[in-house]
Amino acid sequence: MSDPSLILAIDQGTTSTRALVIDQTGHALHSHQIELQQFYPGDGWVEHDANEIWQAVLESSRHVTRDLGEDIGHVKAIGITNQRETTVIWNRATGKPVYNAIVWQDRRTAETCKTLKDNGHENMVTEKTGLLLDPYFSATKIAWILDHVDGARDAANNGELAFGTIDSFLLWNLTGGNVHATDATNASRTMLFNIQTQTWDDALLELFKVPKSLLPEVRDSAGDFGITAPGVFDIQIPVTGMAGDQQAASIGQACFTPGMIKSTYGTGCFVMLNTGDKIPRSRNKLLATVAYRLNGHVTYALEGSIFMAGAAVQWLRDEMKLIEHATDSEAIASTTAGTGGVYLVPAFTGLGAPYWNPDARAAIVGMTRGTGRDHIVRATLEAVAYQTRDLIGAMMDDSGVDIQQLRVDGGMSANNWLMQFLADTLNVTVERPKIIETTVLGAAYLAALGAGMYSTLDDVSHHWGLDQAFSPTMTDRDRETLYQGWQQAVGRVIS
Repeated sequence: MSDPSLILAIDQGTTSTRALVIDQTGHALHSHQIELQQFYPGDGWVEHDANEIWQAVLESSRHVTRDLGEDIGHVKAIGITNQRETTVIWNRATGKPVYNAIVWQDRRTAETCKTLKDNGHENMVTEKTGLLLDPYFSATKIAWILDHVDGARDAANNGELAFGTIDSFLLWNLTGGNVHATDATNASRTMLFNIQTQTWDDALLELFKVPKSLLPEVRDSAGDFGITAPGVFDIQIPVTGMAGDQQAASIGQACFTPGMIKSTYGTGCFVMLNTGDKIPRSRNKLLATVAYRLNGHVTYALEGSIFMAGAAVQWLRDEMKLIEHATDSEAIASTTAGTGGVYLVPAFTGLGAPYWNPDARAAIVGMTRGTGRDHIVRATLEAVAYQTRDLIGAMMDDSGVDIQQLRVDGGMSANNWLMQFLADTLNVTVERPKIIETTVLGAAYLAALGAGMYSTLDDVSHHWGLDQAFSPTMTDRDRETLYQGWQQAVGRVIS
């Protein structure tokens, strides 16, 4: 390499924390991953220990920088990407969280959202934020913590507490409490940020009863986020890139032209369509969000979110014991001739877009005495494709874009059977890049931009390479018959 400059990329996800050392071509030199414990204290409740998250970031980052030995001096920047919407409130003096992190999947504030919706507030919320009134987002999670932790609301009103999505909490700790900031992509997922004015919105803060003193400063996705405090690593490293995981994946996929679309298959599934400088207004309960903000210029996206993709396969493995490894699902699906009419609707924590039904619960429908393990495993994978079709159909209707190619990434995109079934279900070409972990790549690319290693987004596009394209082979009749069965199954869990 002519330039030995390296990037430390931190990918703090829902089920694990990873740190990678990445060179300027997007090649990972070292990586370390630590699984994250999940807590389920109530029906539809999901929590993480924010201190555990920070320690995992510290341990994994130190692990990969130690692997560099004397070359640690080549690390010029840190990029952070994170599970979005997950909410942490901590004490400014001690840095200690006042409660567990409430995870994006958590549905405990569904009743609060319903009340606000019944009182006619959703139009205003959507107009300002691009989001729907749903417990998925941070605002009602913040209010819940303030109202359920003794003394928290008084402390917040006195300016003693800080709120952040995971990126903010990590930045605070990396900089020794010197920087309380977030980027525009993460801010756009809180339901408190006006995506048109690019500011925290006083009317929203009043509606959700969130004191402004809690909030971080909102910065561009690439730029100066401060420098690590002495002792965090063997050298001090500037933090120069930050984005929520799905926006980072879109950047890693080089979706920089309006009309380009990517779908990430991890814990959930997230489809994002670049809409340029126009805020999309959905008729189909999809979201408008900030795709990235660079040099003060905002690029927007239309997004659909599915809560359970890889998480449904984890359920097969961990709870049902139907498979030993998640990767077993590919071999089972590819050797099973159909599902025998079985559909699995993975509404374990409600249904996301385009249904937005927090009360829906998972179901397996169409079972007979002849239904076996293999049918259920295949049906679980098929559900990922059907949910994606729900989103793609809604996106084409909203945007008027005739989608012909879909770029895919995330762990599940390595499943060849699923990618072919996805192409068949959508009737589009599915493109898988050479590097499927595009979320962490996006964080690295933003850090490279912020540190001046890259000049423009063209430098990012340069590094995208195709691994395999999957073209549809299914007949129209079979495609529509299968999808009608899916729609009927969904109807049974939301009726």
